Amino acid sequence: MHCIYFFPEVGGLESHVHLLARALVERGHAVDMVTSRSLPGLPRHEGVDGIRVWRTWFPARRPAGWIAFALASIPRFLGVSRGADVVHSQTFASVPPVAAARRLRGTPMVLTLHTSHFLRLARRPLWRPILRRLVREADYVLATSVEIAEVAEALAPGVRVERIVNAVETSVFRRVTPALPSPERRRVIVPRRLFPKNGVEYFVRAVPGLLKALPIEAIVVGDGPERPRLERLAQELGVAGHIRFLGARPHAEMPGYLSWGEVAIFPSLLEATSVAALEAMACELPVAASRVGGLPEIVDESVGVLFEPANPEDMVEKVIELLRRDDLRAMGERARDRVVERWSSARLAERHLKIYRMLLASREGNVRGG
Repeated sequence: MHCIYFFPEVGGLESHVHLLARALVERGHAVDMVTSRSLPGLPRHEGVDGIRVWRTWFPARRPAGWIAFALASIPRFLGVSRGADVVHSQTFASVPPVAAARRLRGTPMVLTLHTSHFLRLARRPLWRPILRRLVREADYVLATSVEIAEVAEALAPGVRVERIVNAVETSVFRRVTPALPSPERRRVIVPRRLFPKNGVEYFVRAVPGLLKALPIEAIVVGDGPERPRLERLAQELGVAGHIRFLGARPHAEMPGYLSWGEVAIFPSLLEATSVAALEAMACELPVAASRVGGLPEIVDESVGVLFEPANPEDMVEKVIELLRRDDLRAMGERARDRVVERWSSARLAERHLKIYRMLLASREGNVRGG
């Protein structure tokens, strides 16, 4: 596999790839991961949960940096992938090194399209032919939401594209002892990194309206460049005493923070299938989320509510409606049941293995036929 970011980086992409690779190793398969030295002090080579991880030079967290990293990592990926049965590109930016291995050796190639970055770039005329070429390099394309799948199919008609929802380690993400004391007020958690696309600004703007209806205490778990501006906005709106910005927390601690909340809120402006939302549901939290991307594919009225993106008034109305329900705990239990049934790590790994085996069988048939 090749992925821009990997553990100990935190995020939906990183969680998905780590979970998948670990589940494959647990089933007796060998997994090598070529990724970036995106954080200071990361070793060039190490073992992580049985996954052999190889890290190469990384210049910057933007498209130009991703491209430079991908091209510079081609020699490493060609060496690591020698003898591999399948090569897998996790994100479109990882296609160049993975496609080089496919072209050199004829190894079957899978591409997974994860993020809203793909959707945003696909709207730009300059990027569309580039993305079309990248998508066409793969033998099989996976997309983490219907929206991403439709865009990929429109870019490259005839390429096999399958929607595959992200997954959760349900043995880890479950209701546990809360990480914080429970106040007398209603408890809301926003587990979001503080980047513009995650829409946390609109949650902060909704808090005055929430407070008019119910006594609320909110925690925001996640960090990012938006944090100083959001903290100033909370001060300006007079709600700083009702929102705690906790910053980033280790992934292993998130079940405790999620278990503190009564409702999890995802005010995203762009989203694939949110791993964080699935993790909240696995911890028996009803979810209030924007009606964007893949969120409506996992959240409906039986496990939460949807509101219009960038609309604090609609968010207030829907969240208050949710908090006033007398079956809130039952909704949370249904949410966990849904995640366990549909989106566990075991189901994710088994589906990937079926795809890998199908591609291997097709390749072997072509070789015999040739």
